[in-house]
Amino acid sequence: MTVQDWFEKRKQAQIQRRELERKVEIDMDPDLWVKCVHCDAQLLKEDLEKNDMVCPVCDYHFRINAKKRIKQLFDENSFEEMFSEIKPTDPLDFADTETYKSRLEKAHKKTDLDEAVITGIASIEGNKVATAVMDFDYMGGSMGSVVGEKVTKIIEKAIEERLPVLAITSSGGARMQESALSLMQMAKTSCAVSRLDDEGLLYINLLTEPTFGGVTASFGMLGDVIVAEQGARIGFAGRRVIEQTIRQKLPSDFQTAEYLLKYGQVDVVSSRKDLRKTLSKILEMHKRGDK
Repeated sequence: MTVQDWFEKRKQAQIQRRELERKVEIDMDPDLWVKCVHCDAQLLKEDLEKNDMVCPVCDYHFRINAKKRIKQLFDENSFEEMFSEIKPTDPLDFADTETYKSRLEKAHKKTDLDEAVITGIASIEGNKVATAVMDFDYMGGSMGSVVGEKVTKIIEKAIEERLPVLAITSSGGARMQESALSLMQMAKTSCAVSRLDDEGLLYINLLTEPTFGGVTASFGMLGDVIVAEQGARIGFAGRRVIEQTIRQKLPSDFQTAEYLLKYGQVDVVSSRKDLRKTLSKILEMHKRGDK
């Protein structure tokens, strides 16, 4: 082989490689493919959605929004939304790098929601339940005045109709753009749960990825039964903050659902495909106890 032949062969190989890379880029269209953040597997988006947004390779549970959660968990067409007319305002006229009003508008455009929680009444395998479903996509699922109000009102509705309550949490904590008004929701929602308990009605928490901050410190961890979705991260402060405070390295599985189950902070850890069955059994047992 002459030097010229070698260069020609090298040139052809480079052309073929570039064509292959272009083909991969086309094939890996984000509208068609999703990369698992846990095992790096390339997954067809359609297949992932059919598998309830759970990686078929490593069983990683992708974070899902409130609307998908409602569709997956509750009986078809059983969910009746309530209190959607309650919408956020800007009582403090707050601004940091941008105005609070602007952040609310962006969150609405991103999620087509007016707040970080959807409340209503639905059924799971025929068992009627009042529910609050949080959405992390809306400003990190942060709890402001409206989230606290809607959670409180759905609990009050449950007391009125003698229904169990299921709170499905996914939150980074309190919404600092509302300052003390946001922090007050911790006490407000906790008092509502206390009234539910006084009435002898069942309260179930379903903790999903992630549940932190003021939600964990209030209505998110007060359930009679606390269920956590497999792999969900749950805590108050973040891992980095804790490590910097105590100046120690934390276990790799710290703040996972499985870690909390081991130390008695949650009662059940369930995979997504088993959640309907798990919650239905809890509701059925409660009904039998009422008779």
